Amino acid sequence: MLSELQVMFTRRRTWAMLAAIALIPILLALAVYLSADRLAPGEGPPFVDRVTQNGLFAGFAAMLLAMPLFLPLTVSVVAGDTIAGEAGLGTLRYLLIAPVGRIRLLIVKYLGTLAFVSVGTLTLMIAGALVGALLFPVGPVTLLSGDVIGLGESLGRMALVALYTTISMMGMLALGLFISTLTTIPVGAMTGVLIASGVSQILDNLPQVAIIHEFLFTHYWLDFADLLRNPIELSSMGSNLILQVGYVVLFGVLAYSRFSTKDILS
Repeated sequence: MLSELQVMFTRRRTWAMLAAIALIPILLALAVYLSADRLAPGEGPPFVDRVTQNGLFAGFAAMLLAMPLFLPLTVSVVAGDTIAGEAGLGTLRYLLIAPVGRIRLLIVKYLGTLAFVSVGTLTLMIAGALVGALLFPVGPVTLLSGDVIGLGESLGRMALVALYTTISMMGMLALGLFISTLTTIPVGAMTGVLIASGVSQILDNLPQVAIIHEFLFTHYWLDFADLLRNPIELSSMGSNLILQVGYVVLFGVLAYSRFSTKDILS
């Protein structure tokens, strides 16, 4: 596991993606700061109108804007490369020559991608807090419920939002791991994961298929706003965790079923 983390976090691509993630709140905060028109409360995307009042909301607003496309894009790159990338480079068979079982390799690869997502979400929130503090006033945070909390508790809520987002990506990571076992072309696996994310989000917005909404892995992605109330509403996080674990089990089994019978030629 340590070797997998070392490989992942010594790649230039990994640091480039983390830098791109950090740019999301930075560009958002700069756009709000340089805008001549200040948004009235309730106008514009959620949380953006609060950024000028309290810079800590730059992280929350950026997370909300990143969830539909940018985070899935980076996740698809990392998840799609897990097995297909090794096969494409011709290093997969050398990994399996060592005393490493296929199921262990899958688990290590999955945990490595989960570690990247954890670091990525924390990077976004930390960058948002820093640039928000630099450009706007920072003080006690007024929650969506109207309660006011101090700076220390606000940072704790930011960590919870990062955790919630990491949980939200668990199912997509498992899907990417499975698709990655089906091909030796990383770009194909990445594209498949990203398309699945887009289709799931489209279906989640169609009332005609409301019966399946709660089973879509993207359904609870934007519900982290429940963590910005007092008391904290954890029902969405619990439902999201159960749903994502279900996807992890499903696609984990499918990935092992495919990978355990696959002839490794590269």
